[in-house]
Amino acid sequence: MVTAGKYSVLVIEDNPDIVANIYGFLEPLGYELDTARNGFAGLSLAADNAYDVIILDVMLPGIDGFQLCRKLRAELRKPTPVIILTAKDSIDDRVEGFDSGADDYLVKPFSLVEMEARIKALIRRSRGLQCQQSLGLGPLQVNLETCEVTRNGVKLKITPIAYKLLIKLLQESPRVLNRAMLEREVWGDDVPNSDALRTHIHTLRQALDNPFDAPMLKTVQGFGYQLTDPNA
Repeated sequence: MVTAGKYSVLVIEDNPDIVANIYGFLEPLGYELDTARNGFAGLSLAADNAYDVIILDVMLPGIDGFQLCRKLRAELRKPTPVIILTAKDSIDDRVEGFDSGADDYLVKPFSLVEMEARIKALIRRSRGLQCQQSLGLGPLQVNLETCEVTRNGVKLKITPIAYKLLIKLLQESPRVLNRAMLEREVWGDDVPNSDALRTHIHTLRQALDNPFDAPMLKTVQGFGYQLTDPNA
């Protein structure tokens, strides 16, 4: 069970009232908090420190939250869980948030109680992964600390959404995962109306299988998707 006391949260938010409310709620519960009021300062703090969760506003001075999250994932290879805060509530905005590499999404105004519950859930999930430093299947290796993915020793370029799908498929291999299970892993309850999953599966397959002779990611018609060891 996750309890507060030794968990650190970076709040990247330029609205002082929202920052004050978050501090007023979380600090008495034992959370350690850092704050950045613009995107560049937030990115610097996230790069230089190890936080349990990052609470990230979208509309920030400097660089916006989506850009920051993409840099955090693609350039810095930081796996720190990210909760996006935004006043925008459209499906497209939510999809953009998840595509940037965010793990969860809260729409302003939000409940502080719900925010803490989501923080705890993300910590539980990330701590479970951190118990393992790597995942592997045959020629495929994933370093969970750096998010580096290699096959036959060759480093692969994996997008944030494709990385989430890959981790889930690896954890469950050789089980066949249906569409609903994979969509829930990536988007939670905010599944986009478009056929976004098929697009991201295609992106994952391009990175994982196309440069190699034998495929690892298989489509099981009528059931879903499966990750297999090509050497088995």
